[in-house]
Amino acid sequence: MPIRRLAETTINRIAAGEVIERPAAAVKELVENALDAGAKRIEVILAGGGVERIEIIDDGCGIPEAELPLAIERHATSKLQDDMLVQISTLGFRGEALPSIGAAARLTLISRPADQDSAWRIDVAGGVVTAARPVPGVKGTRAIAEDLFYATPARRKFLRSPRAEAEAAERTVWRLALAAPHVAFRLVSDERVVFDLPAQEEAARIAALFGREAANTMLPLMAEREDVRLSGLIGPASLNRATSQLQSFVVNGRPVQDSMLRLSLRLAYRDVIPAGRFPVAALRLELPDDALDVNVHPAKSELRFADQNGIRSLVIGAIGRALSVPVSLASAPVAALPTRRFYPLPAMPKSTARGFAEAELALAALPVARTVFQEQDEPEPETDHPLGAPLAQILDTYVLAQAPDGSLVIIDQHAAHERLTEERLRAQFMEGRIATQPLLVPVVVEFPPMETARLLAEAEILARLGLEIEAFGPGAVLVRALPAALKEPDAASLLRDLAEEFAESGAPLALEAKLDAALARLACHRSIRAGRRLQREEMDALLREMEATPRAATCSHGRPTFLKLTRADLEKMFGRRA
Repeated sequence: MPIRRLAETTINRIAAGEVIERPAAAVKELVENALDAGAKRIEVILAGGGVERIEIIDDGCGIPEAELPLAIERHATSKLQDDMLVQISTLGFRGEALPSIGAAARLTLISRPADQDSAWRIDVAGGVVTAARPVPGVKGTRAIAEDLFYATPARRKFLRSPRAEAEAAERTVWRLALAAPHVAFRLVSDERVVFDLPAQEEAARIAALFGREAANTMLPLMAEREDVRLSGLIGPASLNRATSQLQSFVVNGRPVQDSMLRLSLRLAYRDVIPAGRFPVAALRLELPDDALDVNVHPAKSELRFADQNGIRSLVIGAIGRALSVPVSLASAPVAALPTRRFYPLPAMPKSTARGFAEAELALAALPVARTVFQEQDEPEPETDHPLGAPLAQILDTYVLAQAPDGSLVIIDQHAAHERLTEERLRAQFMEGRIATQPLLVPVVVEFPPMETARLLAEAEILARLGLEIEAFGPGAVLVRALPAALKEPDAASLLRDLAEEFAESGAPLALEAKLDAALARLACHRSIRAGRRLQREEMDALLREMEATPRAATCSHGRPTFLKLTRADLEKMFGRRA
């Protein structure tokens, strides 16, 4: 087949596929245009997931009549002042968004600058342009994209359901609204108002889009290094989610989904939240334009940093310091209240039925309470300590305490002591003083060949932690010394756990991750076990040390070390309030 030049419309449709792969991408490009135009209010209206119709209305500077035809030509832009692509300070700069949308959909632009007597309209359908004409209109721009991908049916066939496409587009506007809190945003999807936000401070915008419950417990973040500034809000360890939906990254005002930033966030939380859970964070980075390359992909959501290691270190270090604060009830997870269905007699009043139901629950618990609670001493005096004074131990596993505000605090003694032990071991390790206890009789531990090789490959790391091993024939390891902090440990069990930890620690930051994994496992073997009866003095000492230890709200595996039941929670359980 001979080589031939493609038609201009075909070229535009191919190029459009790189920029506009789904309705959310079209929404992103049009809203970014509105932000670059200096809009103070932006309204986004979606129909049919954005496939049927996308409408963006802004009060920005508008497009002059003479420039409307140029605005829909490929690689025509008013934003790029630096032909070297170094100083890029606007969200858009490639001059591809409008022609790409016009090539794939039916695009209408109605725009009016403040100094123009009327608005002007131009239409593009499948790349075919209709001449501009005057129409009534207010200052700003109204962009309408209808029947998306009608001109490229192959792309339209692979779109997801209208609801899924709507959710993706709504998430895109959510990110843009977080990136520009100084701009009022209104989002309507299939006649449903998703949010309607005024221009506001960043903390208020985060609260509005993350939810008040999340925002009320989030921690402020602020760090600077040379000419890079990091700010935002992050959730405490107890605030984590099953997905990464409540994560926002803004770099120089641009919302991004950068893999390096996501990895840095995950690593910063790796030993304070459970595996498979995601932290909550709204992070904003400001750095010189020439330290950042945004011209990586037509979608402009991926970045390259000139000093990637420095940025990663700044993010991980700042989050680590913010999380290393003493525990407080403000960030404690609330104990999930069990629900129980009761069936009152038909003629019984509701209030009476509730009373019988709660009485039944209390009576059922009495035999258990008599067997699991320690015998009480005299009531403890009031305390100003955040976790309060210990009241009792139940099931030889959980410590009950009453906080100064009256909340009931429930502490998992093993999880709490595990975190305290890990932090002590970590401090000793950083000071280079983890003591080693040589074994009088070295212990031989047999393993499958793969686990043996894995452990021997990390012998240097283990030696730094006070655990000395060497090969002992095929499929066996000889243990010559153990950390002195581990009193009479089971060497075989400890090594098996370490082998599993090393297998899961992954490649990124391998040494640091493996050291953290090993410290966590050593701490687990050193800590107070569930089922051990504690004296009141031991319970009090545990609470006081938790209050003084960074990251004590979660154990080494990210599980909570304590929960709380407020007075309101208790009153709700007993039917005293709705």
